[in-house]
Order: sequence, then structure tokens, then C-alpha cells
Amino acid sequence: MRRPSRSAVAAVALLAALGVSACAPKRIELPSGAGTPYADAAAVYEAAVKECRAVRTMQATLGLSGRAGTTTLRGNVDAGFEAPEMIRLEGRHPLGRPVFILVAADAESTLYMPRDNRVMRKVPPASIVEALVGLPLTPGELRSMVSGCGFGAAEAAQGREYSGGYVAVETAGATTYLRQQEGSWRVVAASRPPLTILYSGFVSGRTTVVRVAASGSPKADLTVRLSDVNLNVTLDKAVFAVEVPAGAEPLTLDELRRAGPLGGE
Repeated sequence: MRRPSRSAVAAVALLAALGVSACAPKRIELPSGAGTPYADAAAVYEAAVKECRAVRTMQATLGLSGRAGTTTLRGNVDAGFEAPEMIRLEGRHPLGRPVFILVAADAESTLYMPRDNRVMRKVPPASIVEALVGLPLTPGELRSMVSGCGFGAAEAAQGREYSGGYVAVETAGATTYLRQQEGSWRVVAASRPPLTILYSGFVSGRTTVVRVAASGSPKADLTVRLSDVNLNVTLDKAVFAVEVPAGAEPLTLDELRRAGPLGGE
């Protein structure tokens, strides 16, 4: 069997904590059971997603920590998003040099590893993100997740009320949990098995901490801390492109998977 490439290992190593054991994360507890029908579910849902639904572009630094599979992850990723499905993720070495650059635009994707001059093209971005951190999310879903809209703002179908001030709303295959924060309705969690998203650290009505847990294989429990956030700014098309030298050697998804969380399962 071919060994994982050195650049694939480097991409995962960027996110791996060196010699530090992560504390066991607290279990995510969300309301369960039948609840009580909530007639105003659609109205409070629209109020909760009004701001995050309006996010068309976003730039942020994503501070990652937690576990994916058997790998403990820690690192920073500079991210850029533009609706509907454009993305740039740039994993940075502590000294500032990029370790990996993932871009996707117009259904085309490129993952470039500058350190080893290797490249992967035309692989679904969700597959690459899953190989790196164990979370199968599309660029649009990642933008929705970090902007505070769960798996994406949709039309509310029906809702249930629970103790503790929670309202659970069914939306397009997911359950979105709402709660009042500082007098306004906010999205505080979302669930679409095997993934669960939990929001906290609200500042001026926007989340600054996103926790994502995956109960599938591999299991993952990651915390994303947002900083340097810019919303709805004009992003140059060059943000979603990467210059790859002509001599770059191909990198396969299988190599990246074996280097990342999936390789330890």
C-alpha cells in the first residue's frame, strides 16, 4: 500500500496538537422528546436567521481545537466564503507559511500543498474537508455554519417548544434549535445526523464559538473560534484561485484520507 504523502501528513500535522492531550469535551445536550407544538415557530425562526441569512461573503480566522477520529487537532485556518459555493481555506504554519490552500469556485476545486509542491484537482471540496478534519460539509454549509445559520437558512416547517426556553424547528432535513439571547431569538444549535452544531460566545448577537460534533465514523468533536471576521465585503476573484507551479505532482484523496482522521479508523 502506498504511504501517505509527506505533504498530506504536513496538512494534518498543522492541525495536530503536539504532545498535548485534549480535555474530554462536555457532551452536547439538546432537548429531546415530543415537546409542545409551537405555533409561532416560523416567525421566530425567521427572526433568528435574519442576520446570518444575509451573509453573502465572509472572511475570518478559524481557530480549531478538538479531536477527529484518533487525531487531536489544533491550528488556525484563514477562510474566505462567497455564496453559493465558493471557498478558500488556507492552513498556516505558526511562522506564517501556508501548509495547504484549498479553493473552490464554479464547481472546480484545487488543493495545493506548497511545501511539497503537490496538488489535487477536481475533487469535491466536502470530501477534502472530511479528509482533513472529519467533517463532511460543502462550502455553502461551512459558510452557513460559521455565520450562525446551522446547515443553512431554509423555510421553517413546524416547531416544538421545550423547557429551558428552547424551540426546535424542522428545516430541510435538519433540526434548528432557537433560544432568546439578550431579548432576541438566536440559532443556538442545529442537528443533522451524524452532525450536531452548537453556538456560544455571542457578541452583539453573533456567535464567536462554534462546536461541531460528528457521531459517525470517524467521530469528531471540534471547536471553532472565530476572529478577524469581515462580512459582506467585496472579495476579489483571486481569493478563490491558487497559482500552482507547472511541475506540481498529483496528490490523491486516498493519500490525504490516510494521513488524516479517516486514516486512523
